[in-house]
Amino acid sequence: MSTTLAELAQRLGATLVGEGSCEVVGVRPLDQAEPEHLSFLHNPRYVAQAISSRAGAILVEDPDLLPGRTLLVTPQPYLAMARALEILHPRPRPEPGVHPSAVVAADVELGEGVAIGPHVSIGVGTRVGPRTVIGAGCVIGARVEVGSDTELHPRVVVEDSCRIGCRCVLQPGVVIGGDGFGFATVDGVHHKVPQVGIVVVEDDVELGANVCVDRATLGVTRIGRGAKVDNLVQIAHNVEVGEGSILVAQVGIAGSTRLGRFVMMGGQAGAAGHLTLGDGVLVDAKAAVYKSFAAGTRVGGIPAREHREWLRDSANLRRLESLRQRLKSLENEVETIRRGREGVRGEGEG
Repeated sequence: MSTTLAELAQRLGATLVGEGSCEVVGVRPLDQAEPEHLSFLHNPRYVAQAISSRAGAILVEDPDLLPGRTLLVTPQPYLAMARALEILHPRPRPEPGVHPSAVVAADVELGEGVAIGPHVSIGVGTRVGPRTVIGAGCVIGARVEVGSDTELHPRVVVEDSCRIGCRCVLQPGVVIGGDGFGFATVDGVHHKVPQVGIVVVEDDVELGANVCVDRATLGVTRIGRGAKVDNLVQIAHNVEVGEGSILVAQVGIAGSTRLGRFVMMGGQAGAAGHLTLGDGVLVDAKAAVYKSFAAGTRVGGIPAREHREWLRDSANLRRLESLRQRLKSLENEVETIRRGREGVRGEGEG
């Protein structure tokens, strides 16, 4: 795709500084861009790189940082870059229709413009909304609901009775509605507890590759509207992930834990079961959450505690070796004094 800078600025709602008739054919980073490319500056640390960049135009918030350059000025350069990528690098969309190798139950309801890829299986009583794309090798169970304008990448599995909202993206290998990990252990024997609930994924959710969201034991495991989940995240039975929350790669959340709105959990962080993290809680990477935290709290460490406490504990931990050496030195001094006093007493007795 190619477009003039004037056209692009209009579509992005940006202010053009410079010649608008120049054409751009794609977006590239500052250090890789050529005159036919658009680039972006959203971090002041890269101003020097932006000045020396060969890019034909640069998305920027403050035009004074780059005098003499052709610019598209916008208050949100990174967001504008995302939209420019959609314009200049559009993803191919499959043609509507059902591939001959797909197995679709007779009573499945397919909305207008749905595209069903090769080797897809869709069970009885399932409904798929308009313009939704179901990629190759997906398995959709019985009585599933998938909303409009949703995209299921190859090899996604949605088990029976689960519900996926509108405008969702499920990356390859996502599994929705596998059994939650529930067992009753009696006399050393683990007896499986049937998992008879469902999973509800609300509108505008994106789930990364190989994310697993377990069905509820009873009731619903819920992923709230607009949540974004990175690759390899495990969400256990009866978990509630609040609206707009972000879970980074390899996060694990145990059963029946509730995350409020706009909770953020860093990579490899984990939460034990039956906890509540209030709205806006921030969990640092690799933190292990064993208790509930109120809204707006930032936590880190193992076990997780408030961020300042964790930083203080970490600083003290780094000082342990020097404190040990000082303590050893003091012990030696005390021992020398003690021996000296014992020697003086011995001479007096003589």
